[in-house]
Amino acid sequence: MNSISTGSPLIGRTVLIASSAPLELTRELERCGARVICWPKLDIRATGNYAALDEAIENLFGYDWLIFRNVHSVLFFLGRFHKLGHEISELDSLRVCALGQDAIHQLEESHVHIDVIPDGLSTEGICEAIGTYLSGREALHGLNFLVPSAGSSRTPLQDALEDAGARADLIATYRTCASNDPNRINALLTGGGIDCIVFITASDATDLAQLFDTSELGGLLAGVAVACIAQAERRRDRPDRKHYPG
Repeated sequence: MNSISTGSPLIGRTVLIASSAPLELTRELERCGARVICWPKLDIRATGNYAALDEAIENLFGYDWLIFRNVHSVLFFLGRFHKLGHEISELDSLRVCALGQDAIHQLEESHVHIDVIPDGLSTEGICEAIGTYLSGREALHGLNFLVPSAGSSRTPLQDALEDAGARADLIATYRTCASNDPNRINALLTGGGIDCIVFITASDATDLAQLFDTSELGGLLAGVAVACIAQAERRRDRPDRKHYPG
């Protein structure tokens, strides 16, 4: 076995990597002196308690907007929506914002209209896109947003909408289960315990974001070196559009 080079820049460094990464890569990082921690593949499940979601669905008349941040929020929200005996036409009175090609495709397949598709996944991009659609960000004041989520913990999106004078309800619609404790990984990231993160495929970034129920990783990975093994392939069927006319 090759010994660890005393000049290796990875000695004493902690590297975060997807559990699906090739074993050879993990071994090579460790051979170079790195401590390797894996984040797990997520298991997405229905929430164990539907009370809050059911109440939100039965009171949709109190909301102006629905924001779907990923395909899971679409699938589990619409699944419960139909389970309660509602029709897609009941969503016509709401504006809908969708993030991510998979979520957009699922909404289109379900015949749910989409009013706004932000260019990116950042909080600023979402608020900017909705503000543009409404002919001014100040128009967000007084609006009510329903955001189906993996939990009810506060997010930067909720803070930004409320700073603009809107009300944003994050409703637990599904839950993420992982063999590793995401709180431990989060503590390491926020405490400076992770030196580098390695993404093998484009879906790795999505998986990590879902682990923390966020649509943006910028703040979470501040100060962390990011290595990408494979360049993300642009979806050929991705439409270049910001929103559908409402």
